[in-house]
Amino acid sequence: MGASGGRRTRILGVDPGSRITGFGIIDFDGSRLAHVSSGCIAARGDHLGDRLRRIFDALSEVVAGHDPDEMAVESVFVHRNPDSALKLGQARGAALLAGLTRDVPVFEYSPNQIKQAVTGRGHAGKEQVQHMVKVLLGVARVPPKDAADALAVAICHGHIRETKARMHRAAGLRAGAAK
Repeated sequence: MGASGGRRTRILGVDPGSRITGFGIIDFDGSRLAHVSSGCIAARGDHLGDRLRRIFDALSEVVAGHDPDEMAVESVFVHRNPDSALKLGQARGAALLAGLTRDVPVFEYSPNQIKQAVTGRGHAGKEQVQHMVKVLLGVARVPPKDAADALAVAICHGHIRETKARMHRAAGLRAGAAK
């Protein structure tokens, strides 16, 4: 049913990285955000395949353990180094598959969309994002940067999905009034 129907929606946010992938889970009910879990997956090793497998396995455990309704992932932005961009894209693919193999709908947001939704500025710094995540979720400590980024992705998705639901309800009301 989700936030538009008055029930909470559990959102898994992911900040993919080939060495460290952040994850954050929130419950969102349209007006309230609640922190459920967050952390960082350290994908160590010299072989990219081993790191990708670690990302997939660890996120699969998170999905199985927390049963999110939806998953939101930061989209890839172009790096100066093409090799880094390719590795990031592959890490992102491993993260996406962890949700998709359990039929969790996936949504994508640009870094600027995420920062705008959380801080009000599309070019906010990491510290601002971390601080606002702490404030918005009412957690005692500032989360580590990768976990905070993942929580920010989840918060962004929650806000955007709620805005779309409100617009849909308003359009339905206008259509009903026109009859």
